[in-house]
Amino acid sequence: MFVREVMTRHAATVGADETLEAAARKMKELGVGALPVLDRGQLAGIVTDRDMAVRSVAAGADPRRAQVREAMTSQIVSCREDDEVEEAARRMEERAVRRLMVLDREGDLSGMLSVEDLAGASVALAAEVLRHSRDPELPLR
Repeated sequence: MFVREVMTRHAATVGADETLEAAARKMKELGVGALPVLDRGQLAGIVTDRDMAVRSVAAGADPRRAQVREAMTSQIVSCREDDEVEEAARRMEERAVRRLMVLDREGDLSGMLSVEDLAGASVALAAEVLRHSRDPELPLR
């Protein structure tokens, strides 16, 4: 099975210069907990609801003024639409992440692959990724 068969296609992104309040509003409207971040039209990272709460708000930042770039994770972990799901899950395990940015053949963002998406393909595969993301010191299976 290929990533393109189970991934979530995302048209929504957030700009690195947008406020955390605007990003949170967009997440609420879409019912998602993470958004890809673009900076000058280029993929610059990912911001999650947890990033915003822990890195910014808990540190005393004002979400109406703080920018997404201040809370985002700039390390981009990705896969391709035509990768095998098992290969993508392995990458998630290796990097101890719950989401991968999905790129098309041209290298442009086409969506995200989450643990929830994996569960649609294989509950066991999703469980393994979750197990390892919670404790990256555990050996990979």
